Amino acid sequence: MNKSTKIILNYLLGTALFSWLAWSIYIQVKHQPDLATSLQQMVFTLRQKGAMALLLVFVLMFFNWGLEARKWQLLVRSLENVSFLRAFSAVLSGVSLSINTPNRIGEYGGRMLYMSNQNKLKSIAATVVGSLSQLIITIIFGLTGLIYYINNFRLIKENGYFAPNFWENILLGLLVVIGALTILLYFRLQIIVAIFERIPVLRKAKVFVLIITRYTTADLQYLLLLSACRYVVFSAQYLILLDTFGVEMLWWQGFLMNAVIYLVMALVPTIAVVELGLRGKVSLYFLGLLSANTAAIIAATVGIWLVNLLLPAILGSLLLLGVKIFKDK
Repeated sequence: MNKSTKIILNYLLGTALFSWLAWSIYIQVKHQPDLATSLQQMVFTLRQKGAMALLLVFVLMFFNWGLEARKWQLLVRSLENVSFLRAFSAVLSGVSLSINTPNRIGEYGGRMLYMSNQNKLKSIAATVVGSLSQLIITIIFGLTGLIYYINNFRLIKENGYFAPNFWENILLGLLVVIGALTILLYFRLQIIVAIFERIPVLRKAKVFVLIITRYTTADLQYLLLLSACRYVVFSAQYLILLDTFGVEMLWWQGFLMNAVIYLVMALVPTIAVVELGLRGKVSLYFLGLLSANTAAIIAATVGIWLVNLLLPAILGSLLLLGVKIFKDK
């Protein structure tokens, strides 16, 4: 794929898709019943508890990425000692480079800039393990939310040929298999090394993935715990914003539906620019089953995107200005 084609796919196509999603969301919000009343409720709730709630969401942003930094610090410690502050800077720099890359793969490049030259490529494998631990937690919570969804709502209309929720159960079974295989791979990382050994074109790169064989079962379990804590933190941020903007729902129902949203976003390839529009559509669908306040749902969705992605990306881009401090002479 040449450079021009990549530019078209990553920017022009991405912009067009985002524009279509944004227009679709606008139309859906515009046709919300009692839109004026909903907007008045949003203003009222913001005045009542907006300042403290927004401050809490902002503070939790540092906990969110701080937990991710701790994970990365532990993952690369067998390569070199990295301070927590340096790990936090690496994570934010990774966010800034991930904005325009599919599924945020640019974060690998941003983090490895903070490693010494001989460990830069090796740190990519460590970052992959961290992402795998977060994916496992997302799948586990997402499956729990999906079970709740299937038992209370219907994704696909019945056509008379299949039992109720037939396709939903097929989807659930498929995701259970994917989750089980992912967990198996996570606790048997040697499989990845074996693949590199058996494929000639990958054999020379085996040295860069050997770090994954150094993690003990205890290490991997601790990473899952940190990933679960991080999941709870950014889920709480979203629920706080939903409540602040006046979305009325039981918190546990919101958590379960939010888990399905995160599962969908984790499984669908996208770039950050398009992600906002896609997240808006997905959030409107699932959270719209619990609340008719579409304007507030979109406001909370945009808010969490700004706090958890755009703001860290801006901070990370500023930190990149000083990344040369950590390079080898």
